Amino acid sequence: VQLQASGGGLVQAGGSLRLSCAASGRTSSSDDMGWFRQAPGKEREFVVVIQGSSGRTVYADSVKGRFTISRDNAKNTLYLQMNSLKPEDTAVYYCAAKSRALLLSISSDEYNYWGQGTLVTVSS
Repeated sequence: VQLQASGGGLVQAGGSLRLSCAASGRTSSSDDMGWFRQAPGKEREFVVVIQGSSGRTVYADSVKGRFTISRDNAKNTLYLQMNSLKPEDTAVYYCAAKSRALLLSISSDEYNYWGQGTLVTVSS
């Protein structure tokens, strides 16, 4: 499975961006997928994950109500709509995927396919 993230950029606080993650290779609509991010000097953290089999989502508290994950299985593409962006959202955003599992994991250790990351910079 190969993942290609795009859509990052520079935006002012309060603005919006939409990230995309195109999947190719041995992908499946039942794969769990998610977005993680890593700010400068910090560890990678989970943003949101979506369960392939059910569509169930789990959001980090810090982005709940502002970010929305979605996927278009026909296009093998995962999206992250980010609204009301804050300077603390500045980070490299990574999309990730893993094979279907009974439980939806928010741990980056459980995801074995990663995109290259796309930088989001939010200015104050």
